[in-house]
Amino acid sequence: MWLGPEEVLLAGALWVTERANPFFLLQRRRGHGKGGGLTGLLVGTLDVVLDSSARVAPYRILHQTQDSQVYWAVACGSSRKEITKHWEWLENNLLQTLSIFDNEEDITTFVKGKIHGIIAEENKNEQPQSEEDPGKFKEAELKMRKQFGMPEVEKLVNYYSCSYWKGRVPRQGWLYLTVNHLCFYSFLLGKEVTLVIQWVDVTQLEKNATLLFPECIKVSTRDSELYFSMFLNINETFKLMEQLANIAMRQLLDNESFLQDKSLPKPRKPLKNISALKRDLDARAKNECYRATFRLPKDECLDGHTDCTLWTPFNKMHIPGQMFVSNNYICFASKAEEACHLIIPLREVTIVEKADSSSVLPSPLSISTKSKMTFFFANLKDRDFLVQRISDFLQRTPSKKPCSIEREWKWNLADPGCEEVPELPSSSPLAVSPTSALSNRPVNFCAGEVPTASQGLLKLFRRNSEELLGPKGAKEKMKEESWNIHFSEYGRGMCMYRTAKTRGLVQKGIPENLRGELWLLFSGAWNEMVTHPGYYADLVEKSMGKYSLATEEIERDLHRSMPEHPAFQNELGIAALRRVLTAYAFRNPTIGYCQAMNIVTSVLLLYCNEEEAFWLLVALCERMLPDYYNTRVVGALVDQGIFEELTREYLPQLSEKMQDLGVISTISLSWFLTLFLSVMPFESAVVIVDCFFYEGIKFILQVSLAILDANMEKLLQCCDEGEAMTILGRYLDNVVNRQSISPPIPHLHALLTSGDDPPLEIDIFELIKTSYEKFSNLKADDIEQMRFKQRLKVIQSLEDTAKKSVVRAVSSDIGFSIEELEELYVVFKAKYLMSCYWGNNRAAAARRDQSLPYLEQYRIDMEQFKELFISLTPWSCGAHTPVLAGRLFRLLDENRDCLINFKEFVTGMSGMYHGDLTEKLKVLYKLHLPPALNPEETESALEATSYFTEDVTTEELDFCLHCESQETQEDKERRSENGPEKEEKGTSPQDYRYYLRMWAKEKESKKETIKDLPKMSQEQFIELCKTLYNMFSEDPVEQELYHAIATVASLLLRIGEVGKKFSNRPMRKSEDCKANNTQDPVSEEESPTSEQSQNSAVEQQPQADHEDKTCGDAQPEKTQQENQTLGDGSGEGQGSPLQLLSDDETKDDMSMSSYSMVSTGSLQCEDIADDTVLVGCEGSSSAARYGSTIDTDWSISFEQILASMLTETALVNYFEKKVNILQKIKDQKKVERQFSSSSDYELSSVSG
Repeated sequence: MWLGPEEVLLAGALWVTERANPFFLLQRRRGHGKGGGLTGLLVGTLDVVLDSSARVAPYRILHQTQDSQVYWAVACGSSRKEITKHWEWLENNLLQTLSIFDNEEDITTFVKGKIHGIIAEENKNEQPQSEEDPGKFKEAELKMRKQFGMPEVEKLVNYYSCSYWKGRVPRQGWLYLTVNHLCFYSFLLGKEVTLVIQWVDVTQLEKNATLLFPECIKVSTRDSELYFSMFLNINETFKLMEQLANIAMRQLLDNESFLQDKSLPKPRKPLKNISALKRDLDARAKNECYRATFRLPKDECLDGHTDCTLWTPFNKMHIPGQMFVSNNYICFASKAEEACHLIIPLREVTIVEKADSSSVLPSPLSISTKSKMTFFFANLKDRDFLVQRISDFLQRTPSKKPCSIEREWKWNLADPGCEEVPELPSSSPLAVSPTSALSNRPVNFCAGEVPTASQGLLKLFRRNSEELLGPKGAKEKMKEESWNIHFSEYGRGMCMYRTAKTRGLVQKGIPENLRGELWLLFSGAWNEMVTHPGYYADLVEKSMGKYSLATEEIERDLHRSMPEHPAFQNELGIAALRRVLTAYAFRNPTIGYCQAMNIVTSVLLLYCNEEEAFWLLVALCERMLPDYYNTRVVGALVDQGIFEELTREYLPQLSEKMQDLGVISTISLSWFLTLFLSVMPFESAVVIVDCFFYEGIKFILQVSLAILDANMEKLLQCCDEGEAMTILGRYLDNVVNRQSISPPIPHLHALLTSGDDPPLEIDIFELIKTSYEKFSNLKADDIEQMRFKQRLKVIQSLEDTAKKSVVRAVSSDIGFSIEELEELYVVFKAKYLMSCYWGNNRAAAARRDQSLPYLEQYRIDMEQFKELFISLTPWSCGAHTPVLAGRLFRLLDENRDCLINFKEFVTGMSGMYHGDLTEKLKVLYKLHLPPALNPEETESALEATSYFTEDVTTEELDFCLHCESQETQEDKERRSENGPEKEEKGTSPQDYRYYLRMWAKEKESKKETIKDLPKMSQEQFIELCKTLYNMFSEDPVEQELYHAIATVASLLLRIGEVGKKFSNRPMRKSEDCKANNTQDPVSEEESPTSEQSQNSAVEQQPQADHEDKTCGDAQPEKTQQENQTLGDGSGEGQGSPLQLLSDDETKDDMSMSSYSMVSTGSLQCEDIADDTVLVGCEGSSSAARYGSTIDTDWSISFEQILASMLTETALVNYFEKKVNILQKIKDQKKVERQFSSSSDYELSSVSG
């Protein structure tokens, strides 16, 4: 590349001059390329260790005038080819011009101006987005691509100097972290180390310190453990590695590939050596932390944060903390964790103004809201800029209708934007027994046409309880009063100050009348609901009447959702539950519906109206319990792993016992997925849900540890899993809420009782208190860190399970071993993932459907298949290999969707690697018949022919139609046979027998014999010959194979000719009879002698071959045997009476040599050896006959090809030769990351 001319004082230091002229020098850096001795090794090592290679390319061109001692660097190159191109341009375009100048200063000025002009012209064509990255970073990225063979779409995120420990020896080099790979390169005293690891292959990332490795990062894959140390900033590096591995896991989990955010604000100050991609990832990490801390919607992006203090009127203090500003919210978090959290939605803000500074309030900012609350922030560093940013966001905030805070929390509203709906009394017949017809009509929330749950079902179905008047009722009133006092001091609604006192009130249980309101607030669901008015109603309307797998599962589970509660013994409750679950399945088809969602949603509907329950479900599934409710419950498995880790840390005595019993994996899923609602009495579990919405998953883990701790002694004495489950089940059954004002609901969890002693009751509030006392030091940040670690483990474990399932499913039908299939699966999956990284328009991600069986989830297209085929096939055909790959792909793609799954892939590979000669030839034969062979390909094989006759097209069409009609007829017969069975099956217990019979028929129909294969036409046979000639080009016995295939091809062409004459005579005779009844009687008279004539013709062939010495080394005995066998076979195969051949025809047909009769236009023979003679290429009458047009009557059968092949030992040995596919896979992995070390294409970095 051209460089802006830079002054160089010492031209000879560390450089060797290779070319020179009066004005320019071309130099190579010592240590680059071959030779160089010890000096070269030292220079090469220094370049890598000091990263001088990121700034110094291996080749450069200097400009110098004769009398000057100063040199100017004008160009550099990463390879000799690149630098030579620049050198030749200078010689051709500048040398003659420069010789005219008299003044050396003018020469230098002219050269510098010319080079600057070239650079300016090149920069015009550069893409503008790359300008965001600093120059040095671009150089490093270019170096990375060249060093590791990465395409341009693979983006470098950052690179670090570090040491890789190979054994006990540290190799100093550079670690490159790209979006999809971790790469390392080191060159130390002539020894080179190159590592390339895909992030999707990483199973564990750890930052630890040992005696051997001082503060290092350990990267584990399924095959190896790698240690990197000596980082300048190990925390930054490890954090970035975690992010990239996490992105890769998301890709494996839900096909969510990485897309760079182009809308990032530009930094106010230029950032040295930080790429735009690194800024993007840093911004993502901050956004995720911000959203998790304040429970904000998933699309909220943090704009910035600053240190400040918040004046808290409830305790008259300035609390130090940080203010966070985003598009729609202003948030505050105190430095002390429990002191104060605050969320101010900009939609609620009325005034933002700068107040007067004072010693008490320096640089204050006041923010007023619609609910008449005012917040004072002080000690702001850049107040003016902050006010401007908030004003900008306020202008973009859509204006909402004024809505008082009291009206927001009215419980008789179906939707904040709709008119009020009158409350339904519990005695109303509509509430108690609505008609089913009403509940199935389209929903119109505002008009109230359908009985929708416009308030919590608990209010509608609360039975008159005496508890409301007793001590429990009084306790409930006291709780409500406590919360009302809290609201008056700390505010109500989204802008409430959230402090330790708020948490204390939640721990004591939220009053039933406030439960729905506070769940919406603490979960953040309220924010999404008020910013999406009418969204739920639209979803319900769109999803009405739509049927899918999710809706079927929902219908099946509706009546299993809290059937003991009166609200769900009624159509009103069931209909509300149906609408909420169906609407969510319609909103998020990735999750759709998962068991346990019905239990959680039914509880939400008891305290909230339908829309509120829907948004709470959204918050639960998409933010608070991520990945819990997908098809593989990954999130629950991740938190189960965290629970096991916490058990080891806090209850080490119990941990080992629980591990032996395997209890944790059983209990945690039911506890976590349903938030204890399915294992505890309802009145107690709902208090757990209260705390969960305030604290998050931290509280669930905390309570789970407390439950194990309370039962530790009994669990340590258990002998098996069943006993442990009984102990825990009995304990949870007897967790009671003595303060509940609702009548007790019978708990349908298994009633586990033993012994005569009555079970001991455990108060839920005591259990919560104990959990805070013993395990409250759990931190949300630590849990997120642990989630990442466990996610790697869980997803890789699921991928291993998927691999085993797929391999087990295909192993019975395929000749490969289990080990070979596993390796092939890894290669196949890697090719699919590569298309996700680098596939541009392939839309690979859209092909993967998580709901499909594992075997169908990864599918590749033709281009990817070709790449795999070329690297793995045992039949290397040179330039013809991609053509063969395309044909095999079409053969395997039975459903014609242009994609094949793993089973289809290994079926194709197995056909080439396993089986005897017959099986392998059968595969090769099929590759030259439709559908594998395209009509266009047969045309390309016949370049000498100007066109096909109409007969060819008609016959091919007739053949295809005949095949289709045969298949259709078979299908009809099969349907007529199976029709009665299908009608009978219904709900009969014998259904499985019907399916077994159908499966057996399918299995039987797949078995085909060589008799079932259709005959091959002449153009198809020519394509087969072309493939065979290309196949042997690099074989050790290449010449012998060429002679063998020439012999076989010539023989088969003659057989086809003979067969054509036998099959054509009867057809001609019948046609002539129709046209003219006076047929020459000679044909009938001579017909008895036809067999004799044919035999004599076959006997004459060895003599002809023996006499014609110019045609190669024919073997008369073998040829006689071939001709006799195959000639007879041909006659039998045609099934027609043998006709008399005239002397001329016999002579003409049998006088050819045993070598090929294919014409020059019919067969491309560029790769055939010089000493191979093709008689058909001579200007004989037969060549004229076959070269001009295609003989449509000519055909050959598979049996004839097989028999001919068996006569040639060289061909038999070639096809029966065993090839090790594991070695091919190993070589393929090396080739993918291979880089050249030759001097012409040396892959080093390029200076900028």
